[in-house]
Amino acid sequence: MHQEFALGRFGLVSGPDLPDAKLAYKTYGELNEARDNCVLLPSYYTGTHASYEPWIGPGRILDPERWFIVAVNMFGNGLSTSPSYASPGTRGAAFPDVDIADNVIAQHRLLTALGVRHIRMVAGWSMGALQAYEWAVRFPEMVSAILPVAGAARCSPHNFVFLEGVRAALTTDQAYDGGRYSSPPVSGLRAFGTVYAGWAYSQEFFRNGTYRELGYSDVGHVLDDWADDHEHMDANNLLTVLGAWQRADVGSPARGGFEAALGRIRARCIVMPSTSDLYFPEADSRIEADLIPGAEFRPLQSNLGHIAGRPGIRGAETDQIGDAMRQLLDG
Repeated sequence: MHQEFALGRFGLVSGPDLPDAKLAYKTYGELNEARDNCVLLPSYYTGTHASYEPWIGPGRILDPERWFIVAVNMFGNGLSTSPSYASPGTRGAAFPDVDIADNVIAQHRLLTALGVRHIRMVAGWSMGALQAYEWAVRFPEMVSAILPVAGAARCSPHNFVFLEGVRAALTTDQAYDGGRYSSPPVSGLRAFGTVYAGWAYSQEFFRNGTYRELGYSDVGHVLDDWADDHEHMDANNLLTVLGAWQRADVGSPARGGFEAALGRIRARCIVMPSTSDLYFPEADSRIEADLIPGAEFRPLQSNLGHIAGRPGIRGAETDQIGDAMRQLLDG
């Protein structure tokens, strides 16, 4: 069971307020006397706090006997304040834009309320990685290490275009009605999931039949599974978080731009892109690693595509992520 942290009226970086914002989270383990054994896991797209549980537990990468683990949900994911779960006046299509920075600012307030003085590591896959970078730039004195897995410090132009494609697949369903739907736009949601499936995995995943390792019988089974999964999601929630993803960029003008922002990171960092990721490619991650003082560039060797970094997906990938985490936590 998760908990909720009441933020009250929460001002967003885009200007509007969330009148009664809440951040959903779950903790594992206990905060030590020095209040510095915290590991923060920000959620990823369509994921929740529970999505990280394959990494958490006795004998696993993150042992609650040693670490105080905080898994937190992004605004818009349906558990924290979202279009489907908001105060009157901000529900549905009226929900304002939320950004990666808003999530990190809210998470900082949560950790402060929990008594955390220092974060040993911020780790996350995909959009969790976007938040890890923002943490290292916005609160450099508080973060010892970050592990961005299959993610980035900003949304690249190509990534933006991919996301516009899945957005269009959803919003062209007439039932979507500009976000004012009275019943779910099922055709659009299924189309969203179907298009997304082609980006989530690598070409080799399909060419060599690697999908069988994940329990799929054929390519049609992959497509049906992604369509079925997204059919039950809230369209406005999906597009709210997608918008935060598209606007992600640690290099605001106030920070002197992208290169300057990454150059001020103090945290130890292992940059871990998937070697077969179609929308967070190695080349982009190499640029980011080269800009961060002392960062190690350590690609996640995998033929799964972007999905390689998702917690618990396959043992070979989990082992590589675990090695990086242990190095950062024990260094």
